[in-house]
Parts: sequence; C-alpha cells; structure tokens
Amino acid sequence: MIKTNTGRFFEDYTVGQVIDHAVPRTVKMGERALYHMLYPARHALYSSDQFAQDCGLPFSPLDDMIAFHIVFGKTVPDVSLNAVANLGYAQGRWLLPVWPGDTLRARSEVIGIKQNSNGKTGVVYVRTTGLNQHDETVLEYVRWVMVRKKDVDVPAPVTVVPDLPKALTADQLVIPKGLDFTNYDFTLAGEPHRWDDYKIGEKIDHVDGVTVEEAEHMMATRLWQNTAKVHFDTSARPDGSRLIYGGHVISMARALSFNGLANAQIVAGLNSGAHANPCLAGDTIRAWSEVLDKAQTDAPGVGALRLRLVATKGGKPFDLRADDGKFLPEVLLDLDYWVLIPL
Repeated sequence: MIKTNTGRFFEDYTVGQVIDHAVPRTVKMGERALYHMLYPARHALYSSDQFAQDCGLPFSPLDDMIAFHIVFGKTVPDVSLNAVANLGYAQGRWLLPVWPGDTLRARSEVIGIKQNSNGKTGVVYVRTTGLNQHDETVLEYVRWVMVRKKDVDVPAPVTVVPDLPKALTADQLVIPKGLDFTNYDFTLAGEPHRWDDYKIGEKIDHVDGVTVEEAEHMMATRLWQNTAKVHFDTSARPDGSRLIYGGHVISMARALSFNGLANAQIVAGLNSGAHANPCLAGDTIRAWSEVLDKAQTDAPGVGALRLRLVATKGGKPFDLRADDGKFLPEVLLDLDYWVLIPL
C-alpha cells in the first residue's frame, strides 16, 4: 500500500470538487523578518507599527504577498504537484489583513477542466480561498494549471471553462477596516508621489535588479511549504536546472517596484497574471510598471491604481511582446493588479 502522496492527475479532478488542504500555519513576526530578508521589501505600512497606526490600523499587518504565498503553498500537493505549468491567475482579492498570530489554511473548488489536444495533459481551474482561525476569508483567487494525465487512455471529460472577467472593478476591492490616509507621512514613506501624480498610460522603470540565487529560493520554497518538485529537485527537470517558483518572481518584482511606487502600500486585487518564461537560478530580475487605470475609494484619503507589473531578466525597459504577439524571451512575469495609494 502506497502511503505517500503522489498528487492528483488530470483525470482525478471533477467540476464542483472541493479540496481542503493540509497543513494549517500560524504566522508570527518571524514571517515578516524572513520575508524582508528574502525580498527588498520596504513599504512603510508593513515595516512600522507606528506608521500603520497613523494610517488607522491597530498595528502593522503582514505583507499581502505573505498571505498569498502561504495559501498558494497549501494548495500545491493537491493541485499542482503533477503540473506541467502554472498558467494564470484571475479574480484575486485580499479581503482581510493578516495579523501576527493568525492561523491560515486553504480550500479550493474545481471550477473548470479542459483536456488538451495531445491527450496527455489538461487544464484545471480552481478557486482557492484562504481562511483564518475564525473561518473568515482573508484571500481568494482563481488559478489554472496544466496537469499531466496518469492514464492517457482515460476518456476526456466534458470541457468546462469558467467565464472569468478581464479585471476586477475598483468597487470590488475591499479596503481594510479603519484605513485612513489623510494624515499620511510621505517623508517616512520614502517618496512624495500620490494618486494624482500618476497618469494612465505612464510607465515607470524601477531601475534596480536582483540576481536570484539557489539558496534564497530554497529558503522561500521551504518557508511557503511549496512541495513542487521542479523547485527543489534538479533531477525533476531534463536540463538539471533549478526552476524558480513564480511567486518568488512576483514578490521580487513587487519589492523592486518600491522605487517609483513607494506609496502603493497595499495590494488589494489581482486581475490576471502570466509567468511568461521560466526563471532559473542565476537570472537577474528587473521590473517596470505601467499605470492601467485609476479610481477613488470611499475610504478617507485612499485611492486605487491598477498597475501592470512586468519582471524581466534582461532586455530594454517597457519591451513586452514581439511582433507576433508572443512574450519576448526575457519577460518573466506580466501581472495586472490593484494597489491602494494616498490621494
């Protein structure tokens, strides 16, 4: 009898299936220290209790991407252990701050399946919910992955592809309770740029780069309890290279975006995302952003920016696609998301 988890294959998923993921995780201040060690994260709201209190919060919450990584990591053994690729994201919303001492767990519902024409793989769509110890939803998102079939002779299931909107609207964003940017300290935050200083269509080169090393990536996959073999076992890839977890690229690019977007304090929504090309140990990640949309919110002094965040491993800033419409080979990530910023 096999006692170890071999993961689900494409034929193991059915639409409507609900999966409760192991293992709950209690997060404390050490989580922030490790996150800020792994990434050059400097946003003031997540660095200082006093700054957060001046913005109407009881104290500084944990970085938004910590919640994403932990919840994502919980899903890997059940959703993507046998995945060929993580294809995209949609409808991501951060609904509650995560405070030190919270315990996070995850649950996913299969909302779509589609076998590929080669008969060897298929795409699985899941809606994942991150819950705290009070059964409150702190985070939700949709992602879809390409998963191997274990038995290619199993007939293809009925195709169900969910209808996913291109982007969240600003009124779908949830503002943390009490958030108030009317007394925002731009000097302590690090830059003077507020909501009105950004124009739709504006592009920002974040200038700095970080070379990804194997050691820090291994620390990250262990921290997030991500068990995908391609991230920690070089024999799982034909060329023996270390494939960097896509979320590692997201956090690195988000941290690099501080230079030019220091006041984009809170990640509130994830509209879409594509891991355009693989990132390998030794690559140097750089980032640039484009302002896609703007909106005001009901919270005092709080505006919202919809941004495109692009991570690259070379090339020129602001280059994204070739003439044929495909991502350029140096593009690692194309992420469309909403942030909250002072008016």
